[in-house]
Amino acid sequence: MKTSLAWWILIIAGLFETGWAISMKYSDGFSKLWPSIFTAVSMLISVVLLTYSLKVLPVGSAYAVWTGIGAVGTVILGIILFKEPYDLYRLFFISLIIFGIAGLRIIR
Repeated sequence: MKTSLAWWILIIAGLFETGWAISMKYSDGFSKLWPSIFTAVSMLISVVLLTYSLKVLPVGSAYAVWTGIGAVGTVILGIILFKEPYDLYRLFFISLIIFGIAGLRIIR
């Protein structure tokens, strides 16, 4: 597998991480069937794709990017979907995570 393909797989894995975090909120403590199923499936896909990308990518960078994508995506969707608070400080620190993800990708 080429390195560029591994990065794309990792990005998709990070998006599925965001998906399971958000669907976990909708599952209401795993008391709602469909959001709970979506959570479990998203978790599985996310981890499988992460594992696949690790065949080529360094584990430290890949794991940091994977969790960073999940964290940023979850914060953004939390603001949009759940009306979670946001202010300049919060957006600043989210941007630091994004710069960290980009930096790890650049220095690969």
